[in-house]
Amino acid sequence: MEEFGYKNVMQVPRLEKIVVNIGLGEATKNPHVLEAAERDIATITGQHPVITKAKSSISSFKVRKGMSIGMMVTLRGKRMYDFLDKLVNVTLSRTRDFQGTPRNSFDGRGNYALGLREQIIFPEIEYDKVDKARGLEISIVTTARNNDEGRRLLELLGMPFASG
Repeated sequence: MEEFGYKNVMQVPRLEKIVVNIGLGEATKNPHVLEAAERDIATITGQHPVITKAKSSISSFKVRKGMSIGMMVTLRGKRMYDFLDKLVNVTLSRTRDFQGTPRNSFDGRGNYALGLREQIIFPEIEYDKVDKARGLEISIVTTARNNDEGRRLLELLGMPFASG
């Protein structure tokens, strides 16, 4: 409160939700990809994912409107804080050549987006049962009004930002 000069406790930024998203472009050719990705994302987050559908047809990608092209999970409350704790303290340290998360991945309103190249870095995923390494995107939505407030909130929650 003192750092940003807040007069009311309710002005202090806090986490609103965490969205974990996997894009599955290859699901247009192979529908079994959805099952494997669903199993992985449910294991990582502890929550059943929602399948996302294409909003419009794109002929160059061979995608028609309504096709399943990804899945996402929205975490709130205790699951959100448990996931963030696991991400910060366990998962990111298992990344090869980890130098810290990028400081410039904020959207201007204090929300942070983090992309991971493979789901194997999560401790729950068994390497032998993975059919293909898939990347995923983690969006951390806060009530912060700008990037500085959001960055400071995540720093205090233990997010290891890259120096510089």
